[in-house]
Amino acid sequence: MIRRTLLLALVLLAARPLGAQVRVDTTGAGVLIGEALNRSEVMARLEYLTDAIGPRLTGSAAMKLANDWTEAQFKVYGINAWQEEWEYGVTWERGPIAFQLESPFRRQLTAHSWAWTAGTGGKTLTGPVVLVDVSTPESLAVYKDKVKGAWLMLRPAANIWNPDGPPMTAADSAAAQKEREARQAAFRASPQDTSEAARQARRQFAVDRNYLLRNAGALGVLTDGSKEFGLMTMSGSAYSISPLPNVVIAHEDYAQLNRLINRGVSPTLSGRIENTLGTTPVKQWNTVAEIRGSEWPDQVVILGAHLDSWDLGTGTTDNATGSMVVMEAARVIAASGLKPKRTIRFVLFSGEEQGLLGSVAYAAKHAAEMPNVQAVLVLDNGTGMITGQALQGRNQDAQLWQDLLAPVASLGASKVREANKGGTDHLAFTPYGVPGWNFDQEARGYNHTHHSQVDTFDHAVPGDLRQASAVMAVTAFELANLPVLLPRGPVREVTPRTPAAPSPGLAAQ
Repeated sequence: MIRRTLLLALVLLAARPLGAQVRVDTTGAGVLIGEALNRSEVMARLEYLTDAIGPRLTGSAAMKLANDWTEAQFKVYGINAWQEEWEYGVTWERGPIAFQLESPFRRQLTAHSWAWTAGTGGKTLTGPVVLVDVSTPESLAVYKDKVKGAWLMLRPAANIWNPDGPPMTAADSAAAQKEREARQAAFRASPQDTSEAARQARRQFAVDRNYLLRNAGALGVLTDGSKEFGLMTMSGSAYSISPLPNVVIAHEDYAQLNRLINRGVSPTLSGRIENTLGTTPVKQWNTVAEIRGSEWPDQVVILGAHLDSWDLGTGTTDNATGSMVVMEAARVIAASGLKPKRTIRFVLFSGEEQGLLGSVAYAAKHAAEMPNVQAVLVLDNGTGMITGQALQGRNQDAQLWQDLLAPVASLGASKVREANKGGTDHLAFTPYGVPGWNFDQEARGYNHTHHSQVDTFDHAVPGDLRQASAVMAVTAFELANLPVLLPRGPVREVTPRTPAAPSPGLAAQ
């Protein structure tokens, strides 16, 4: 009877929201906040990382310099630090690029190369620009004769609102969305077959397409920059290497090419790209540091951010700001003299921009300790101050997060919302059942700086970064001192990511 009663009590306890059961110990929050706001070093470190080391493309020499420097910096603060190795694709180095509209008149275009894409072999390639639908094997067969000797636009220009015009209303937004959907539908039909075999065939065709286009004689692929004022965007991965040059064109230039084609005028483009692609896998590293727990040292709270970046700017808001806030939170806790009951580990991941590769590698290496990871807190949404937390499907933790944020609510971090956020490193831990969150932040122009050439130190906001450092230090310390481990989420199998391989015979042609 006693055993049954005890079991029932445990079940009822587990069913209640954790915040209703566990008192968050806010002792020490004031000390941490004072250190973060009044003696901050975050901007000085951010300036060195972005201006002196510069952009940190995964696989580059600068990325390794950043790993070495951050390890050394943690040690300056008296925090044990090291690097953990993982293997990544191949190196890629950006070379000079020049693109010019040749007809109907001559004009220099704003362009850059997608990462891990081929160059032009030292040649200037000249040909017409054509808008083609090659989204399926059937559409490729229709347009195949048009691609030889041509630069290819694979989709119409994006619908970008003029920021100098009147503000967009709800009606404007709805109309723009309707127009965008109509243009895409007219140009590209949605796949009808939803079977697993059909989905697999589409995935393989997406890998094969650029090889097929190369073999058909296409010069390269043009992509819309999709930002206003000549701002660019950046992506690419060694796991999906393009055998054709993939060139991002500023939206204003891309839209002009689109309009010319729609008017029946065939523009001509010349371009030269000198990229260097490696041939062998390379080692990469995550920088790791920790403050050991005083009571439960084998239980861990992880504070993380990705240290890698794209290379058009200096990778400031994506995500040197997040990395330096994590380092500042480590300094703040160490300088405070406060001792967390659990270990607080600070991890600066590499390879995030290519698909969370560094964090996935870290989680796999530490799989055995995942049941003892209290939580993972990540910062990766630009320079803006932390406004609160998205619950990431763990809506039962709403009260807990209200309590965790209570000491920093006066700093602007108070909003707890039911939402899921994707696209960054906390997701690497959720397959192991580990609670993982990415803080909400003020936008602060992130749409402009994100993956662009203006992602530079000038756009960092000092007050916001001091506030974010305080929030991360306080919430990490509170989670480290909770009397219990947070309930686990569902556990699922993790499938390692492998390079996408073209169908047999295509690569060699």
